[in-house]
Amino acid sequence: MNTFKSLIGGVALSVALATSTLAAGVEINASSTGLAMQGYDPVAYFTAGEATKGDYRITTLHNDAMYRFSSEENKAAFEANPEAYLPAYGGYCAFGTAMGFKFDGDPNHWKIVDNKLYLNLSQDIQERWEGDIPGFIESASANWDDISDKTPAELQEQ
Repeated sequence: MNTFKSLIGGVALSVALATSTLAAGVEINASSTGLAMQGYDPVAYFTAGEATKGDYRITTLHNDAMYRFSSEENKAAFEANPEAYLPAYGGYCAFGTAMGFKFDGDPNHWKIVDNKLYLNLSQDIQERWEGDIPGFIESASANWDDISDKTPAELQEQ
């Protein structure tokens, strides 16, 4: 029985360590396992002009977040210049960031503005954001300095 308990304890510790090493910081909107952008390919927005699911076999780790790609070419482009493809505000909702909060950015609600990818929470939020894109980007960028290192929950408490 002790051997079994040791085995189970070892497996649990291994899973905890593996998960914690993959988990991205609070400045990146990623799952508890570190998957960023819900597995969508950040490069495809620029090359294909649409939200494209990445392949779980074509990945790279950047700032402790795992990104998936739909092709080896997209992966190579990202690895050569990640900043060109990473979504603004760590992939959090651009409108929410403008309001001083961190909400999930939905990879299906997006826009590229001045060669930068912006995600939003939902279609109606995207439409509101599109009503004053320059103003919301200005507010979000100013807020990001203050909120990037806070968890979404911490921002809700204020």
